[in-house]
Amino acid sequence: MLESADFRRYWLVTTLNDFGAQITTLAMPLCAVLLLHASAAEMGTLSAMQALPFALFGLPSGVLLDRYRRLPILLASKATFGLALASVPLAWWLGWLSMPWMYVVGFLMGTVNVVGGSAEQVFVVHLVGRERMTDAQSKIAASDSVSRLLGPGLGGILIQVLSAPVALLLDALTFFYAIFSLRRMGVTEAKPEPTGQHPLKDMAEGLKYVWQHEVLRPLAWMAGIWHILFYGYLALSVIFATRVLGLSPGQIGVAQMLGGVGVLASSILLKPLTRKLGAGGVIVGALASMALVWTLMPLLPRDPFGSHALTVVAYGALVFIFDCGVMLFFMPYVTMRQRVTPDAFLGRMISTMRFVTVATAPVGAFLAGAVGEQFGVRTGLACIAVVAIALTVWVVGFTSIRRQP
Repeated sequence: MLESADFRRYWLVTTLNDFGAQITTLAMPLCAVLLLHASAAEMGTLSAMQALPFALFGLPSGVLLDRYRRLPILLASKATFGLALASVPLAWWLGWLSMPWMYVVGFLMGTVNVVGGSAEQVFVVHLVGRERMTDAQSKIAASDSVSRLLGPGLGGILIQVLSAPVALLLDALTFFYAIFSLRRMGVTEAKPEPTGQHPLKDMAEGLKYVWQHEVLRPLAWMAGIWHILFYGYLALSVIFATRVLGLSPGQIGVAQMLGGVGVLASSILLKPLTRKLGAGGVIVGALASMALVWTLMPLLPRDPFGSHALTVVAYGALVFIFDCGVMLFFMPYVTMRQRVTPDAFLGRMISTMRFVTVATAPVGAFLAGAVGEQFGVRTGLACIAVVAIALTVWVVGFTSIRRQP
């Protein structure tokens, strides 16, 4: 794997973008909360705007990816993402920054994630081959763990010292470098065979393929409900950390560094756990661990025993468990669905799965924001926990997912 110069280049670009993503994940909501004083409902809207493109463009993107080369689509997506991020500091310096501006940026970011994210998943399969996907995923997860270990702390410091908009500008630069680097790859990507079918028929075939597949259908239901919960959590997490727990941007960054340790642990544990439990067993265990975190999060007190440091440590410990669970959930999930799908349906399968699993995510964001606004952030997080527990019980007792090898 490492002997491939193209994979090394792709891996480096992915690592840099992962570092930038850690900054953006913290800086975007902090721009809204600290600079624009966003409410819980407005944060729910911002989170929903990032998920809405999955409902609008999820299916068409699959047709696009099965008909055209993926690398040019990937490059265009990274350029759009970089420009969208760079617009935030520009608007801030000009005095134009507002929540509607943030909504537009969030929508553009979501659109790029729909098209570019799907293109990346298909492209990496052709870059490394199906038989080496688990190895590639482990290496990418290892570098992702380093970014999650160092990125939040670095991001928190940058935001504390330079401000959130400037931190977003630095992330934008990583996407422009990615374009320069990926254009120099020597990989030759064959153009997909032309088809005379109407795009709507292609979309319908992708939906039919997923719905009739005995593995993909329950995976889609599980991931769809999880995304509703996750986007609800995203809508409330920064408000909870800053206004309820009283954490500063730097403290949030330091606490989230433990999440990087969790991702590193997941990259180490993935192979032995998969050999012992199977991919389905790993997914179920990860889902249970995330449900546990969502249950404990709203119970976390502010300054227990009069110690603010204990709040930071406890919050960091929960982030550690959650991030480890997320990676152990998604790595076998992605590998499992790619393993059972032929090349002819790969692009449409990925986009269809992303469509059916994320299309309803804005509902979770809006509901969580509304509950947080009316009944308090802790109540909103508690509702997420109840549904997460029910989801885990359903997956274990009423699906075949846990028995998948």
